[in-house]
Order: sequence, then C-alpha cells, then structure tokens
Amino acid sequence: MVVSERPILGELVTVNAGDGCDQPLKKIFIPDLLVRWPFPRHLNQHYSKVGAGSCAWLESFKAFSPKAQQAFNRCNLGLLGCLACPTASEEHARSTCDYMNLATLIDEYSDASEVGEVRKQKDAIMDALRHPHEPRPKGEWVGGEIARQFWERIIRNGASGQLQKRFIAIFDEYLEAIMQQAIDRSGHHIRDIQSFFDLRRISYGAKPMFVLLELGLNIPDEVISHPTIEDVVVVTLDMITLGNDILSYDVEQARGDDDHNIVTIVMHEIGTDVNGAMLWVADRHTKLEKRYFEAVAAIPKWGELIDSQVREYCDGLGNIVRANYEWSFENERYFGTNGMEVQQKRWILPMSKDRL
Repeated sequence: MVVSERPILGELVTVNAGDGCDQPLKKIFIPDLLVRWPFPRHLNQHYSKVGAGSCAWLESFKAFSPKAQQAFNRCNLGLLGCLACPTASEEHARSTCDYMNLATLIDEYSDASEVGEVRKQKDAIMDALRHPHEPRPKGEWVGGEIARQFWERIIRNGASGQLQKRFIAIFDEYLEAIMQQAIDRSGHHIRDIQSFFDLRRISYGAKPMFVLLELGLNIPDEVISHPTIEDVVVVTLDMITLGNDILSYDVEQARGDDDHNIVTIVMHEIGTDVNGAMLWVADRHTKLEKRYFEAVAAIPKWGELIDSQVREYCDGLGNIVRANYEWSFENERYFGTNGMEVQQKRWILPMSKDRL
C-alpha cells in the first residue's frame, strides 16, 4: 500500500446533501487487506448450475417477502459458495452453496429477532440436523425444514459419519454464539477486542463451512483436531472476520447494528476514529498472515496419504479468506452495484442512517 493511499485521520470531504446545504462527511478508507495474500480468486466450474439451483431451492421456501427475497438474491450466495470451493465436485459445490444460503438466512432472521425467538430458531435447526429423515412439525419456523433438506442432501452425497458428527457439534456451537450475539444486541453491549474475537470465531458461521472442506477427504479426528491445525483454523477465522467487518461496517452503522463489528469495537476500546480503526485492522491482518504460514509450517507429518489431504484442507482455508473478500465486492450486499469501483478506489462516503 503506498503512503498516498492511506487516510489522514479526521479527514473530511464536503458533499451536497440535496437541500442546498453542504454537509461535511468523513470519507471511510477501505484498506486492501489481501494485497500480499498468495491465494488467487478461483471460481468453481459448476457455478452457473449449482448457484442458480441453490438460489431457486432457497427461494422455494418463501422465507422472505418478495422485496426481501430480491434483496437476499442480490447477495449472490451461490457465487460465494463457488468461490469458497473452487475445485469441488458438482455435488459438493451445491452443498456449499446451500450452506451459504442457510447461514445467511439464519443471520437475517436472528438479527431481527429477540433472544427468545432466536432460541426457538436454534432448537428447530438442531433438531432438524439430528433427525434429517423425519418430517418437521406443522407450523414450525421455516428454517427447520431448510436445514433438514440441506443436511439430508449432504448425507445422501456421501458425508462420512465422522464429518456428520463434527459438523453437528460445531453448528450447535455456532448457533449458541448467535444466541449470545442476540443477548449482546438486546443489551447494547459493546465487547472488548479479545472477547469479541472469542465470540466472533464461532458466531460468524465460517467454522461449519470449514467442515464442508472435508467432503471427499478422509482426515482422522486426531489429525483435524491437532493443535497446529487448530492454530491455522483460528488465524483463518480472524482474517475472515477482519475482511468481512471492514466491508460490512458502513451498511451496519447505517442501520444502527454495528456494535458487533471490529471497526466499532476498536474505535470504542482504543479511542480512535473510523479510519484509525481501519488502519488497526490492516496491521492486525498483516500479522495474522504471518501467523497463518508459521502455523502451516509447524504441522507434523503423518505420512503422504494424510499429509496431502491436510495440505488440501489448509489450502482450502487460505482460499476461503480470498473467496469471502472478493465476494464482498462482487455482490450487492454491502456496496450495491458499486462494489468493483470501491475495490479499486478504496474510499467510500458513509451512508446516512436514514438511507436503509
């Protein structure tokens, strides 16, 4: 990053507010976190088919109003799924796309629900995952049936018993963290940096996705849970969180839902402005990149049959960092149709809180 691209803290830009008055607004700097990241953007060859199929599948449940469904579709979660698993088979790519749709549906519903309702949503989903071949109760929240069908497809496509057990345990932790996030939100609680990362590593929903990287692999439990591989997982989760939060911050602050965003957390804890927080994130990300490669280098050897699968899994983690970051510019969730321009220019004007 060249010096001229970095923000001057407190810098203001004057824009016309449309009422004849000029309004000073602070430009928000978007650092290029992945300028040195060696994993390139790579899209799965089955994207057109499985992305459209997964979108149609989710839409068939009528989980949203027509207007909300249109907004949901503009997120293009099939693109995210196919960036996240660029070499996967058609069946596994479809499962990844379905997961992205399910996780985002959970996010949309839980963000708008009180704590008690989020608990009911969690209970419905976990019961569906544990009983994927049984019909859901009449009148239940639609997320239960969506989760059941998602999981039944994965089982039908050959997920091992070991993978199923690990996914269900991690997904339960994920939904419990979503519960805690709802509790924080209801109390307007802003966490400190460390406790934020402790929760966000679980609540973001990336860790269950990591389990899906094992589709088609056969990595023993004692290997996948080895401390060195866990280190790679934690560092990857933190990089994904940082990338997501700097790109989603503007939308979240505009709708008053940014208390669980690292930009707000850093501003609150170290007493800086938004661009100071962005620079903090960029510095933290650089350190995490170094830790990722150190952790990968420290992984023991178990023999080539297992080692080759471990390399594929860790490369998959590195690729997901790239996938989530690129998708954030290429869909319309955070920047509307201006994502590619934002990616190039690295500056945005903050949205007003009455725009959403």
